[in-house]
Amino acid sequence: MSLLTVGGLRTRFKTPAGWVTAVDNVSFSLDKGRILGIVGESGSGKSVTAMSLMNLLDPPAVVEADELRFCGESLQGATPRQWNAIRGRRIAMVFQDPMMSLNPVMRVGAQLMETVLVHGHAGKHEARARAVDALRTVGIPAPEERMNAYPHELSGGMRQRVAIANAIINRPELVIADEPTTALDVTIQAQILFEARRLSRESGTAMIWITHDLAVVKDLADDLCVMYAGRVVEHGPVAEVIRHPRHPYTRGLLESLPSGRATGRRLRPIPGATPPLQSLPPGCTFAPRCAAASVQCQSVPPTCTEGRRSFRCFHPV
Repeated sequence: MSLLTVGGLRTRFKTPAGWVTAVDNVSFSLDKGRILGIVGESGSGKSVTAMSLMNLLDPPAVVEADELRFCGESLQGATPRQWNAIRGRRIAMVFQDPMMSLNPVMRVGAQLMETVLVHGHAGKHEARARAVDALRTVGIPAPEERMNAYPHELSGGMRQRVAIANAIINRPELVIADEPTTALDVTIQAQILFEARRLSRESGTAMIWITHDLAVVKDLADDLCVMYAGRVVEHGPVAEVIRHPRHPYTRGLLESLPSGRATGRRLRPIPGATPPLQSLPPGCTFAPRCAAASVQCQSVPPTCTEGRRSFRCFHPV
């Protein structure tokens, strides 16, 4: 049984111009201890997918799904009280900007302890011990001393580690990380990715790692979802998708990355830009930017399956 099963997830927003679909028929499953990478350009629906899964979108957003199950239990129709019992304890989220999830006027230790006390039945002594252990787990040196620091006294990398520690302190079954390393330098980024991988392997915590950078997930994730204009256009084991992409958009993302094996070769950026969600082209939304597009692409492509892989394209590469 999968830890998380998502089937036909759709998220719409009501605007003065009408309804806008930000996430359209997204489906995937995730097992315990596995890491799923979700990649795509800005505006592809990655963050909205994460917020939808966490039930963090308020009206005028409307979130619907054919199936949404966590540990075999349906999350559809869950009450606010049920969600409060799930969020932070069984499913946790790490945001791109740690200052959005950390209170600037509270010491780091107090915030971590509060997360334990709100969701668990531990006393203050146990909560403090777990907070120190969480800081140590994410690689923060001298964790006892850092407990007394305020967020502004820490570097960006340290603050992001604290945010991750706050997410894992209750030992959740699932962590959703929304571009948590985007604003960090490559050295700190590599350290956080290493800690994330180690956490998943040692504790069995499953992760959804959202990023716009394929280079980040190729050594981190087990499986990969490539999103474009709110839809999953390719899904499969990360090594297979990167070695042999089937969707032209996935190939375009890979060809736009610099590679040490192709010194002197010009990068091949994808022409154009992601279309605005309120005026998506008919059929395949990537067709206006695709060199292989034909009249057939004016229809919505079906999902093609090859083993553990799937893609939506009339002209796979």
